[in-house]
Amino acid sequence: MTLKGVLSHMPIMAILRGLTEEAAPEVGRGLYAAGIRFMEVPLNGAGALNALAALRASMPDDVLVGAGTVLHETQIEHVLQAGGEVIVSPHFDPALVAQAKKCGLISVSGVFTPSEAFAALKTGTDGLKLFPADDLSPAVLKAWRSVLPLMDVPILPTGGISRETVAAWWAVGASGFGVGSGVYQPDLRGDAIETHATRFTRAVGELTR
Repeated sequence: MTLKGVLSHMPIMAILRGLTEEAAPEVGRGLYAAGIRFMEVPLNGAGALNALAALRASMPDDVLVGAGTVLHETQIEHVLQAGGEVIVSPHFDPALVAQAKKCGLISVSGVFTPSEAFAALKTGTDGLKLFPADDLSPAVLKAWRSVLPLMDVPILPTGGISRETVAAWWAVGASGFGVGSGVYQPDLRGDAIETHATRFTRAVGELTR
């Protein structure tokens, strides 16, 4: 499954901060039922690699499972061993992009300025994570889209994205959204996982019709 492929199904990258190994299969099923096909587990949480491995093992092949908050090249091999397919960082580091590509993984680089965006694209990153989006505005993305050399590169505003703001970002060229608590809360169990996520996926789904 490709990055563009999962985003075309549902343009959401679910950020599963606080996910545990034990809860991963149930959480994955709930998010899948809500339509989400791209899930990432931040590595700065306890037991994150075990949770990632359990999530990957429980999900079908049409789901991309990756690691978020990847800060060091040495982490990438561990993500690969756990079954991860995507490396998501909060910043742009050319060494991270190079190592991810060397391992055959998808790279999504965090960027905040045009200079970072251009540099990340030059290194071959597969997508851009516009972060933190709540310190920017859709007008910024509109300007970026007018000058970026790869007009179809996936750009995912992340940070402070809500159901009320997705339409404005989508209108100026967002490819999807990095969403944390809006689609996943660690204390939810059973049907409540799908119910909570569906509130967000329904709002985003309206944009793609």
